[in-house]
Amino acid sequence: MGLVAACVVGAIHTASAQETKIVLGMSGWTGFAPLTLAEKAGIFKKNGLQVDLKMIPQKDRHLALASGAIQCAATTIETHVAWNANGVPIVQIFQMDKSYGADGMAARNDIKSFADLKGKTVAVSAPGTSPYFGLAWMLSKNGMSIKDVKTVSLEPQPAAQAFVAGQNDAAMTYEPYLSTIRDNPAAGQILATTLNYPWVMDSVGCDPKWLKAHPEAAQALTKSYFEALDMIAAEQDKSFEIMGAAVKQTGEQFGKSASFLKWANKEDNQKFFANDLLPFMQESAVILKDAGVIRKLPDDYSVMYDTSFIK
Repeated sequence: MGLVAACVVGAIHTASAQETKIVLGMSGWTGFAPLTLAEKAGIFKKNGLQVDLKMIPQKDRHLALASGAIQCAATTIETHVAWNANGVPIVQIFQMDKSYGADGMAARNDIKSFADLKGKTVAVSAPGTSPYFGLAWMLSKNGMSIKDVKTVSLEPQPAAQAFVAGQNDAAMTYEPYLSTIRDNPAAGQILATTLNYPWVMDSVGCDPKWLKAHPEAAQALTKSYFEALDMIAAEQDKSFEIMGAAVKQTGEQFGKSASFLKWANKEDNQKFFANDLLPFMQESAVILKDAGVIRKLPDDYSVMYDTSFIK
């Protein structure tokens, strides 16, 4: 190949790589870790993507999406509902995980029930986040509301750390930080988790304009996630080491955190989008409205998801 031809081909390859670059907003939540694995193990690259995983607090992720700083985001289902309802459109393309005890509330040992929380101080991240929704969800299931408690705004990791240090009456957090509290029983107990109150299901969504312009990139992103799950199944110890390192855990510690959730494979995704997604979004919207996170119920839920990428 001549020098000019080589340069032309190189330029085409560079342009192609630029066209398939994705900036994705997420957090250190254990359920999102297969995305980290796909990046660290070269799965994204193999599928023709350059994925920049940005650690952005959940309360700020919609701002990054609205500004164009990110094209896609991993977050909880009800958060997708809230963003759409509040004017930041995002379209869910695949489910990532469902929590089975990986999210919950820790409370002091003298707090035996939700009724005992009345007037107490709960550390929880800001309105519009999963922990805040979880608090509202659990209180509503016990005939209470956010107005019945005092809240202190803390993200999940500092909320757990503060609780262990003796601050606040209760804390909303998730893995791997919930295990910090599990490992310090003298500080308090786990009052309730998603085993008692299933509310945490996460999905990846993308900006609808970007999605329309780059369906092949969205398909490659989805494919990469499923391939990361295949790698976890085939090389669990290695995968756990890689994913754990990203959140300063050993592979063994990461495995413990992961035991409280289930990642959703393609079959799980197809069942979830067909049967469970819409009812949960509709129920969650009522809670979001009651908690003041959204002003009115959405008119159209169908614009919030696209099943074509999981077929």
